[in-house]
Amino acid sequence: MPLQLDVIVASTRPGRVGVHVGRWFHEVAREHSGFETHWIDLAEVGLPLVDEPKHPRLRDYQHEHTKRWSAIVDAADAFVLVTPEYNYSPTPALTNAIDTVLHEWAYKPVGFVSYGGVSGGLRAVQATKITLSAVKAVPINEAVVVPFGAAGQGRRVPPERDPGEGRDDAAARAGPLGGGAQTAEEPLRTPVIASTSAAAP
Repeated sequence: MPLQLDVIVASTRPGRVGVHVGRWFHEVAREHSGFETHWIDLAEVGLPLVDEPKHPRLRDYQHEHTKRWSAIVDAADAFVLVTPEYNYSPTPALTNAIDTVLHEWAYKPVGFVSYGGVSGGLRAVQATKITLSAVKAVPINEAVVVPFGAAGQGRRVPPERDPGEGRDDAAARAGPLGGGAQTAEEPLRTPVIASTSAAAP
């Protein structure tokens, strides 16, 4: 049975490049036989800033939008976050999405497709890994980085830019697609059978 991989687009800005980067990676991921791939756009999810009166560890959610988001995260086996970098940090929408729930992330592999200026969003990825570790998710080291040189020179990147040029092979090996999800999930899905032996008299 294939694992469910959610490709999450973290930018919510109008005119964002993230949708194009995300759709490219989503198509690559759909060709992987080990996954059933789902498209998740945080702009469409529309989570408000954390507004639950109770701590997420209780899973006693009062709002329907939180219950819907909890069900989305809970149903997935692994994630790929498609994220830009804002001031060396991940998008507020992504941080908010992670913080809104807790147990639903636990022990699930998370890969990254980052994009942006010269750094290609790598600093945002590093910051996000710390947050993910706090909710017991499993960040995967292998990633896809899409630097936009024009962005660093004040020129807007055309939205039709194809991030897949020369990067399909990297995407196929990245994070969960490269086996990270199966490796991380295997010990959690395999029943542990404790064997005992009688002590000699």
